[in-house]
Amino acid sequence: MMSYILLTVGLAILLVGGKVLVDGATAIAARLGLSPGLIGLTVVAFGTSAPELLVSVTAALKGTSDIAIGNVVGSNISNITLVLGISAVIFPIFIARSTLKLDYSFTLITTILFYLLSWNGIISLIEGIVLFSLFIAVNWYFFKKIERVETPDDTLLLKQKSIGWAVLMIILGVVGLYFGSELFVDNGVLIAAYLGISERVVGVTVIAIGTSLPELATSVIAALKKETDIAIGNILGSNMMNILCIIGITAIVKPIAVSPLFITTDYLWMIGLTLLLFPLMRFGYSISRIGGSILLTGYGLYLYFLL
Repeated sequence: MMSYILLTVGLAILLVGGKVLVDGATAIAARLGLSPGLIGLTVVAFGTSAPELLVSVTAALKGTSDIAIGNVVGSNISNITLVLGISAVIFPIFIARSTLKLDYSFTLITTILFYLLSWNGIISLIEGIVLFSLFIAVNWYFFKKIERVETPDDTLLLKQKSIGWAVLMIILGVVGLYFGSELFVDNGVLIAAYLGISERVVGVTVIAIGTSLPELATSVIAALKKETDIAIGNILGSNMMNILCIIGITAIVKPIAVSPLFITTDYLWMIGLTLLLFPLMRFGYSISRIGGSILLTGYGLYLYFLL
Protein backbone atom coordinates (compact mmCIF):
# COMPACT_ATOMS: atom_id res chain seq x y z
CA MET A 1 0.00 0.00 0.00
CA MET A 2 2.84 2.37 0.89
CA SER A 3 4.37 1.89 -2.60
CA TYR A 4 1.16 3.15 -4.23
CA ILE A 5 1.15 6.21 -1.96
CA LEU A 6 4.82 6.95 -2.66
CA LEU A 7 4.25 6.42 -6.41
CA THR A 8 1.48 9.04 -6.29
CA VAL A 9 3.62 11.39 -4.18
CA GLY A 10 6.50 10.97 -6.63
CA LEU A 11 4.23 11.79 -9.57
CA ALA A 12 2.85 14.87 -7.80
CA ILE A 13 6.39 16.11 -7.06
CA LEU A 14 7.36 15.48 -10.70
CA LEU A 15 4.43 17.51 -12.05
CA VAL A 16 4.87 20.37 -9.59
CA GLY A 17 8.62 20.38 -10.21
CA GLY A 18 8.06 20.62 -13.96
CA LYS A 19 5.62 23.52 -13.52
CA VAL A 20 7.95 25.42 -11.17
CA LEU A 21 10.90 24.87 -13.53
CA VAL A 22 8.86 26.19 -16.48
CA ASP A 23 7.81 29.31 -14.55
CA GLY A 24 11.37 30.13 -13.54
CA ALA A 25 12.85 29.48 -16.98
CA THR A 26 10.03 31.38 -18.70
CA ALA A 27 10.60 34.39 -16.46
CA ILE A 28 14.30 34.49 -17.39
CA ALA A 29 13.54 33.91 -21.09
CA ALA A 30 10.98 36.74 -21.08
CA ARG A 31 13.40 39.13 -19.33
CA LEU A 32 16.02 38.29 -21.96
CA GLY A 33 13.54 39.36 -24.63
CA LEU A 34 12.92 35.96 -26.22
CA SER A 35 9.76 35.78 -28.33
CA PRO A 36 6.65 33.96 -27.04
CA GLY A 37 7.00 31.53 -29.93
CA LEU A 38 10.53 30.58 -28.97
CA ILE A 39 9.59 30.33 -25.29
CA GLY A 40 6.72 27.99 -26.15
CA LEU A 41 8.86 25.90 -28.47
CA THR A 42 11.74 25.48 -26.04
CA VAL A 43 11.03 26.26 -22.39
CA VAL A 44 7.37 25.19 -22.16
CA ALA A 45 7.80 22.16 -24.43
CA PHE A 46 10.81 21.02 -22.42
CA GLY A 47 8.98 21.59 -19.13
CA THR A 48 6.01 19.39 -20.08
CA SER A 49 8.43 16.64 -21.13
CA ALA A 50 10.77 17.03 -18.14
CA PRO A 51 8.97 14.33 -16.09
CA GLU A 52 9.45 11.78 -18.91
CA LEU A 53 13.12 12.78 -19.25
CA LEU A 54 13.95 12.40 -15.56
CA VAL A 55 12.00 9.14 -15.28
CA SER A 56 13.70 7.59 -18.32
CA VAL A 57 17.22 8.69 -17.29
CA THR A 58 16.65 7.51 -13.71
CA ALA A 59 15.28 4.16 -14.92
CA ALA A 60 18.22 3.64 -17.30
CA LEU A 61 20.76 4.43 -14.58
CA LYS A 62 19.04 1.97 -12.24
CA GLY A 63 19.20 -0.77 -14.88
CA THR A 64 15.44 -0.87 -15.52
CA SER A 65 15.58 -0.12 -19.24
CA ASP A 66 12.10 -1.57 -19.83
CA ILE A 67 10.69 1.33 -17.82
CA ALA A 68 12.90 3.83 -19.69
CA ILE A 69 11.67 2.60 -23.09
CA GLY A 70 8.13 1.82 -21.91
CA ASN A 71 7.76 5.33 -20.53
CA VAL A 72 8.38 6.88 -23.97
CA VAL A 73 6.54 4.29 -26.09
CA GLY A 74 3.58 4.24 -23.71
CA SER A 75 3.49 8.05 -23.51
CA ASN A 76 3.44 8.34 -27.31
CA ILE A 77 0.63 5.79 -27.57
CA SER A 78 -1.43 7.44 -24.84
CA ASN A 79 -0.77 10.91 -26.32
CA ILE A 80 -2.18 9.87 -29.71
CA THR A 81 -5.12 7.85 -28.43
CA LEU A 82 -6.03 8.93 -24.92
CA VAL A 83 -5.07 12.62 -24.94
CA LEU A 84 -6.15 13.45 -28.52
CA GLY A 85 -9.18 11.18 -28.18
CA ILE A 86 -10.48 12.92 -25.05
CA SER A 87 -9.68 16.36 -26.51
CA ALA A 88 -11.54 15.60 -29.77
CA VAL A 89 -14.58 14.24 -27.90
CA ILE A 90 -14.72 17.51 -25.92
CA PHE A 91 -14.41 19.63 -29.07
CA PRO A 92 -13.43 18.64 -32.65
CA ILE A 93 -9.78 19.37 -33.39
CA PHE A 94 -9.29 21.39 -36.57
CA ILE A 95 -6.10 20.64 -38.50
CA ALA A 96 -4.10 23.20 -40.46
CA ARG A 97 -2.62 21.94 -43.73
CA SER A 98 0.83 22.89 -42.49
CA THR A 99 0.31 20.75 -39.38
CA LEU A 100 -0.48 17.73 -41.53
CA LYS A 101 2.37 18.41 -43.92
CA LEU A 102 5.12 19.29 -41.43
CA ASP A 103 4.31 18.35 -37.82
CA TYR A 104 2.67 15.03 -38.62
CA SER A 105 5.29 14.07 -41.22
CA PHE A 106 8.14 14.77 -38.79
CA THR A 107 6.36 12.80 -36.07
CA LEU A 108 5.81 9.77 -38.31
CA ILE A 109 9.40 9.79 -39.63
CA THR A 110 10.75 10.11 -36.09
CA THR A 111 8.60 7.21 -34.89
CA ILE A 112 9.77 4.92 -37.71
CA LEU A 113 13.40 5.96 -37.12
CA PHE A 114 13.02 5.04 -33.44
CA TYR A 115 11.78 1.58 -34.46
CA LEU A 116 14.67 1.03 -36.88
CA LEU A 117 17.32 2.13 -34.36
CA SER A 118 15.84 -0.23 -31.76
CA TRP A 119 15.84 -3.24 -34.09
CA ASN A 120 19.23 -4.52 -32.89
CA GLY A 121 18.06 -4.48 -29.26
CA ILE A 122 19.93 -1.41 -28.04
CA ILE A 123 19.94 2.36 -28.42
CA SER A 124 23.65 3.11 -28.33
CA LEU A 125 25.59 6.25 -27.39
CA ILE A 126 26.10 7.13 -31.07
CA GLU A 127 22.41 6.64 -31.82
CA GLY A 128 21.55 8.80 -28.81
CA ILE A 129 23.77 11.56 -30.20
CA VAL A 130 22.09 11.21 -33.62
CA LEU A 131 18.61 11.47 -32.07
CA PHE A 132 19.50 14.49 -29.94
CA SER A 133 21.19 16.20 -32.90
CA LEU A 134 18.00 15.70 -34.92
CA PHE A 135 16.05 17.18 -32.01
CA ILE A 136 18.15 20.35 -32.19
CA ALA A 137 17.87 20.49 -36.00
CA VAL A 138 14.08 20.00 -36.01
CA ASN A 139 13.55 22.64 -33.32
CA TRP A 140 15.76 25.08 -35.21
CA TYR A 141 13.70 24.45 -38.37
CA PHE A 142 10.40 25.05 -36.58
CA PHE A 143 11.81 28.09 -34.80
CA LYS A 144 12.64 29.69 -38.15
CA LYS A 145 9.00 29.26 -39.17
CA ILE A 146 7.43 30.68 -35.99
CA GLU A 147 5.23 33.72 -36.48
CA ARG A 148 5.92 36.58 -34.12
CA VAL A 149 2.91 37.21 -31.87
CA GLU A 150 2.13 39.43 -28.90
CA THR A 151 3.42 38.31 -25.52
CA PRO A 152 0.61 36.54 -23.61
CA ASP A 153 -0.49 37.91 -20.22
CA ASP A 154 0.97 35.03 -18.19
CA THR A 155 4.40 35.59 -19.78
CA LEU A 156 4.16 39.33 -19.07
CA LEU A 157 3.46 38.57 -15.40
CA LEU A 158 6.43 36.21 -15.18
CA LYS A 159 8.61 38.82 -16.89
CA GLN A 160 8.04 41.09 -13.88
CA LYS A 161 9.58 38.55 -11.48
CA SER A 162 13.14 39.13 -10.27
CA ILE A 163 16.08 37.09 -11.54
CA GLY A 164 16.63 35.79 -7.97
CA TRP A 165 13.05 34.47 -7.86
CA ALA A 166 13.43 32.86 -11.27
CA VAL A 167 16.72 31.14 -10.34
CA LEU A 168 15.18 29.87 -7.10
CA MET A 169 12.23 28.42 -9.03
CA ILE A 170 14.58 26.66 -11.46
CA ILE A 171 16.59 25.16 -8.58
CA LEU A 172 13.43 24.02 -6.77
CA GLY A 173 12.06 22.59 -10.02
CA VAL A 174 15.21 20.58 -10.73
CA VAL A 175 15.31 19.27 -7.15
CA GLY A 176 11.63 18.33 -7.34
CA LEU A 177 12.12 16.53 -10.65
CA TYR A 178 15.07 14.58 -9.25
CA PHE A 179 13.40 13.36 -6.06
CA GLY A 180 10.05 12.87 -7.79
CA SER A 181 11.61 10.66 -10.46
CA GLU A 182 13.43 8.61 -7.79
CA LEU A 183 10.19 7.93 -5.92
CA PHE A 184 8.22 7.30 -9.10
CA VAL A 185 10.64 4.80 -10.64
CA ASP A 186 11.55 2.95 -7.43
CA ASN A 187 7.96 2.40 -6.40
CA GLY A 188 6.87 1.55 -9.94
CA VAL A 189 9.43 -1.29 -9.90
CA LEU A 190 8.24 -2.44 -6.46
CA ILE A 191 4.61 -2.48 -7.60
CA ALA A 192 5.53 -4.49 -10.69
CA ALA A 193 7.31 -7.06 -8.54
CA TYR A 194 4.44 -7.20 -6.02
CA LEU A 195 1.78 -7.70 -8.72
CA GLY A 196 3.93 -10.15 -10.64
CA ILE A 197 3.80 -8.15 -13.86
CA SER A 198 6.70 -7.05 -16.03
CA GLU A 199 8.44 -3.69 -15.80
CA ARG A 200 7.57 -3.28 -19.49
CA VAL A 201 3.82 -3.35 -18.73
CA VAL A 202 4.21 -0.94 -15.81
CA GLY A 203 6.31 1.34 -18.02
CA VAL A 204 3.83 1.57 -20.91
CA THR A 205 0.79 1.98 -18.62
CA VAL A 206 1.17 3.45 -15.12
CA ILE A 207 4.48 5.26 -15.68
CA ALA A 208 3.58 6.45 -19.19
CA ILE A 209 0.12 7.74 -18.29
CA GLY A 210 1.48 9.45 -15.19
CA THR A 211 4.18 11.33 -17.08
CA SER A 212 1.69 12.20 -19.85
CA LEU A 213 -0.56 14.14 -17.46
CA PRO A 214 0.97 17.54 -18.41
CA GLU A 215 0.14 16.89 -22.09
CA LEU A 216 -3.34 15.68 -21.14
CA ALA A 217 -4.03 18.75 -19.02
CA THR A 218 -2.66 21.15 -21.68
CA SER A 219 -4.64 19.56 -24.52
CA VAL A 220 -7.91 19.24 -22.60
CA ILE A 221 -7.73 22.88 -21.47
CA ALA A 222 -6.98 23.89 -25.07
CA ALA A 223 -9.98 21.86 -26.29
CA LEU A 224 -12.26 23.45 -23.69
CA LYS A 225 -11.08 26.87 -24.89
CA LYS A 226 -11.59 25.67 -28.51
CA GLU A 227 -7.91 26.41 -29.20
CA THR A 228 -7.50 23.07 -30.95
CA ASP A 229 -4.35 24.01 -32.87
CA ILE A 230 -2.60 24.06 -29.50
CA ALA A 231 -3.94 20.61 -28.65
CA ILE A 232 -2.69 18.91 -31.83
CA GLY A 233 0.60 20.81 -31.87
CA ASN A 234 1.24 19.93 -28.23
CA ILE A 235 0.80 16.19 -28.89
CA LEU A 236 2.77 15.93 -32.14
CA GLY A 237 5.58 18.03 -30.68
CA SER A 238 5.60 16.00 -27.48
CA ASN A 239 5.86 12.69 -29.36
CA MET A 240 8.80 13.98 -31.39
CA MET A 241 10.47 15.32 -28.26
CA ASN A 242 9.94 12.05 -26.37
CA ILE A 243 11.92 10.15 -29.01
CA LEU A 244 14.53 12.66 -30.14
CA CYS A 245 15.24 14.41 -26.85
CA ILE A 246 14.33 11.96 -24.07
CA ILE A 247 15.57 8.76 -25.70
CA GLY A 248 18.51 10.69 -27.16
CA ILE A 249 19.66 12.14 -23.83
CA THR A 250 18.97 8.88 -21.95
CA ALA A 251 21.06 6.88 -24.44
CA ILE A 252 23.87 9.44 -24.16
CA VAL A 253 23.83 9.05 -20.37
CA LYS A 254 23.62 5.26 -20.63
CA PRO A 255 22.85 3.03 -23.67
CA ILE A 256 19.33 1.60 -23.43
CA ALA A 257 18.61 -2.11 -23.92
CA VAL A 258 15.39 -2.72 -25.87
CA SER A 259 13.41 -5.87 -25.09
CA PRO A 260 12.28 -7.93 -28.15
CA LEU A 261 8.69 -7.67 -26.84
CA PHE A 262 8.78 -3.92 -27.42
CA ILE A 263 9.91 -4.38 -31.01
CA THR A 264 7.31 -7.04 -31.86
CA THR A 265 4.34 -5.49 -30.03
CA ASP A 266 4.42 -2.00 -28.48
CA TYR A 267 6.47 -0.37 -31.25
CA LEU A 268 4.08 -1.77 -33.86
CA TRP A 269 1.10 -0.38 -31.94
CA MET A 270 2.85 3.00 -31.71
CA ILE A 271 3.53 3.09 -35.47
CA GLY A 272 0.08 1.73 -36.36
CA LEU A 273 -1.76 4.27 -34.22
CA THR A 274 0.40 7.08 -35.63
CA LEU A 275 -0.57 5.94 -39.16
CA LEU A 276 -4.25 5.75 -38.10
CA LEU A 277 -4.03 9.40 -37.12
CA PHE A 278 -3.41 10.46 -40.74
CA PRO A 279 -6.84 9.59 -42.26
CA LEU A 280 -8.58 10.93 -39.13
CA MET A 281 -6.74 14.25 -39.56
CA ARG A 282 -6.97 14.35 -43.37
CA PHE A 283 -10.74 13.78 -43.61
CA GLY A 284 -12.18 17.30 -43.49
CA TYR A 285 -8.92 18.51 -41.94
CA SER A 286 -10.28 17.83 -38.46
CA ILE A 287 -10.48 15.09 -35.86
CA SER A 288 -14.19 14.83 -35.18
CA ARG A 289 -15.86 13.46 -32.06
CA ILE A 290 -16.26 10.18 -33.94
CA GLY A 291 -12.53 10.27 -34.73
CA GLY A 292 -11.82 10.92 -31.06
CA SER A 293 -13.96 7.92 -30.13
CA ILE A 294 -12.00 5.78 -32.61
CA LEU A 295 -8.72 6.85 -31.00
CA LEU A 296 -10.04 6.03 -27.51
CA THR A 297 -11.20 2.64 -28.79
CA GLY A 298 -7.69 2.09 -30.17
CA TYR A 299 -6.23 2.70 -26.72
CA GLY A 300 -8.74 0.32 -25.19
CA LEU A 301 -7.74 -2.39 -27.67
CA TYR A 302 -4.06 -1.81 -26.95
CA LEU A 303 -4.65 -2.27 -23.22
CA TYR A 304 -6.80 -5.35 -23.89
CA PHE A 305 -4.07 -7.11 -25.88
CA LEU A 306 -1.35 -5.86 -23.53
CA LEU A 307 -2.98 -7.10 -20.35
